[in-house]
Amino acid sequence: MNEHAPTAKPARRTLVQKVRRVAVIGSGVLLVSVLARVGVLWMWRPGTPRPFLDESGHVLQGSIAEKIRVEINGIKQGMFIKGKNRSNPVLLWLHGGPGMPDYFLTEQYPTGLEDLFTIVWWDQRGSGLSYNPDIPPETMTVGQFIADTIDVADYLRERFDQDKIYLLGHSWGSFIGIQVAARAPERFHAYIGMAQMVHQLKSEKLAYDYMLAEYRNRGDTDMVNNLEKAPVSMVDGTPQAYLEIRDKAMHRLGIGTTHDMTSVITGIFLPSWRFPEYSLGEKIGLWGGRAFSRSFGLWEEFIRVDLAEVVPKLDLPVYFVHGLFDYTCSFTLAQDYFRELSAPVKGFYRFEHSAHSPILEEPDLGHEVLQIDVLGSGTSLAAIR
Repeated sequence: MNEHAPTAKPARRTLVQKVRRVAVIGSGVLLVSVLARVGVLWMWRPGTPRPFLDESGHVLQGSIAEKIRVEINGIKQGMFIKGKNRSNPVLLWLHGGPGMPDYFLTEQYPTGLEDLFTIVWWDQRGSGLSYNPDIPPETMTVGQFIADTIDVADYLRERFDQDKIYLLGHSWGSFIGIQVAARAPERFHAYIGMAQMVHQLKSEKLAYDYMLAEYRNRGDTDMVNNLEKAPVSMVDGTPQAYLEIRDKAMHRLGIGTTHDMTSVITGIFLPSWRFPEYSLGEKIGLWGGRAFSRSFGLWEEFIRVDLAEVVPKLDLPVYFVHGLFDYTCSFTLAQDYFRELSAPVKGFYRFEHSAHSPILEEPDLGHEVLQIDVLGSGTSLAAIR
């Protein structure tokens, strides 16, 4: 009998360990379940724009916080309209992409510009609130985006009874915006180019060369190999294999959407699902619209356009705001273009701690530039005039 005694304690210990393991697993399952439910509830929020409140918690008198859809050139197109005083000047914000609205990023990077403007965050044809898979493919063209922008501007001018509004283009939005400003200057007080696009294929080549050199210096052989297998050139353009690693490569070096954003997943994808002013269906549409908007060959069309040749002059004040670390749309190319661009008033603003979204990354400086120089039609804060 005694020969079996030594196995009793280990058996009991094994049983205790199993109980503990089951308890840990059970707790983990419960936690995941709770988090999942919280996440689902968060995603299922109704998507109502948050109002501006006064010190008493009441809706700020004279403010505006709307999400609307308006028919523009035969297509229902959505926009958020936000401002603390609806009598302020209107600022139409043209987002990047194609197909990637900016508004949800203000949850992480608030601009504070609602103090100065009634800001219209328009989701362009096929994007976000304006996504509809039945949009005729033949309308997904640069010319149509320009026409849509002019019609949205006219809608806003009439609605808010303002003869002129302000126009801001970000990245792809700047490609459209500066052409709109050239075609219809009488509709706008000024044009603001944030991360102004110039000749995107040249920009991609500069970014590729920079990234390849930087990853070599860091000894990142995997990324170096991937980049070397997909070279960017002015003749052959941007291979699909390059486009598949482009965002990851840029964000790991701090030259992508923002200087502090290291991942598109944690910096853009997940925040978009947490954003409370889109409904769940609209969040699905946000990503459906991104894929939809990039399925018509727009990339190959616009990256070969040199805006320095297409728009050599503007007949209204123009302001470029650019992040020093921006390789998504080259800082150097934008600066060179600005120097050659003819305009009655012009200012170039260097954001020293930003990459591709300077007004979101350095909001205090952005607020100051727009309040003092843009609204004042001056260039006192400009690095280059």
